[in-house]
Amino acid sequence: MQGLLHDWRRTNYANQCTAEIAGSDVTVMGWVHEIRDFGGIMFVIIRDVTGKVQITAPSKKVDAEILEQLREFRKESVVAIKGMAQEAPKAPNGVEILPKEIKVLNLANQPLPMDPTEKVKAGIDTRLDSRFLDIRKENVSAIFKIKGQMFHSIRDFFYDNGFHEINTPKLVASATEGGTELFPIIYFEKEAFLGQSPQLYKQMMMASGMDKVFEIGQIFRAEEHDTLRHLNEAVSIDAEASFMDDVDVMNILNDMLVNVITDVNNNCAEELDILGHEIEVPDKRFPVVTYDEAVEIVNAKDVEMDWGEDLSREAEKALGDQMGGFYFLTEWPTEIKPFYVMPKEGDEKYSHAFDLMYNNLELSSGATRVHQHDLLLKQIEERGLNPDGFGSYLKAFEYGMPPHAGWGVGADRLTMVLTGAENIRECVLFPRDRHRLTP
Repeated sequence: MQGLLHDWRRTNYANQCTAEIAGSDVTVMGWVHEIRDFGGIMFVIIRDVTGKVQITAPSKKVDAEILEQLREFRKESVVAIKGMAQEAPKAPNGVEILPKEIKVLNLANQPLPMDPTEKVKAGIDTRLDSRFLDIRKENVSAIFKIKGQMFHSIRDFFYDNGFHEINTPKLVASATEGGTELFPIIYFEKEAFLGQSPQLYKQMMMASGMDKVFEIGQIFRAEEHDTLRHLNEAVSIDAEASFMDDVDVMNILNDMLVNVITDVNNNCAEELDILGHEIEVPDKRFPVVTYDEAVEIVNAKDVEMDWGEDLSREAEKALGDQMGGFYFLTEWPTEIKPFYVMPKEGDEKYSHAFDLMYNNLELSSGATRVHQHDLLLKQIEERGLNPDGFGSYLKAFEYGMPPHAGWGVGADRLTMVLTGAENIRECVLFPRDRHRLTP
């Protein structure tokens, strides 16, 4: 019966089918990538998560029944093949398999909604509509293998540096940062929202005595963007640490990214080669430019920017052209940063806030946080917010809140940097933007 393995089990992945196993019987399983029938000989390329392996079926060496089964194959069907491995210098990995037995596990319908071999190119919308097929392409799966290595490296870094992993709610009663860009939902008899950020919760954890925490999780922003850099659901990498300030956590972020880039280069060389992308490991601390210096740089490049404004897209490009690579943008105006950001003592128009940029792409925002209850309450009120909406949060600041600092990194944007992708949708399995809610 089609579809059941019974006693069949894979013995080798495609990348394990090398000249060293010539003369051995193997069982490979995967998708039918390509079929070439020359009458007297057939070639079938089977693809799995590790690569491709060639099945070679000469009519003089293979039973006629096997040839008939091969001729019934359809592209992208799932099959299992038992056979003898033999050297073949022109085949992938220098080996081919002469089939002895075939099992069809699942026939694919035809025509396919898109061509995973990319002989026929598909646009981004067609690809995302059939994402399961799109990811069968090695250049697409390479992105997600790199992203997986990135998360592995990040978690190892946090654990090695004494951070505790936490999970905070994504259903919240009010705005995390006081903004209006929230997705409302019906929560039984009341209204709730999808969380913009774990910011308030990870600050509350500083009052718990856990000292250093991190979270990797979903965030939601109801922003009507339609760009190559924004999504409405994203993954954020957040860290918060007690008895530290903005300089301390900037150094942690710097070290983490050097560690990630090193790990990706060491463990994903094949995927980077498939993508044709290189990213050098920074050999020193990231440069620092202050907000005042940034305004001067931007205006010097004939892009108008007034002091106190956030960076426009044009300003980001101008600054990125000047700075290049990774760099920190520090000493932001207090008035354009959230209420929980600590103002500078003695010159409160500036804050202890920073962004991490890569060329013209913002990757991270962070700051020393306000840990004094009265100052926090004052800044909430000054921004026209109702303190009653922050009752549980504010309570944590009344009973011993240590000084602390932290940051959040956009995981999907960081994946863009690591893979060279120009569209953030390439770096998310099933992206959510203002137009896309399926698949």
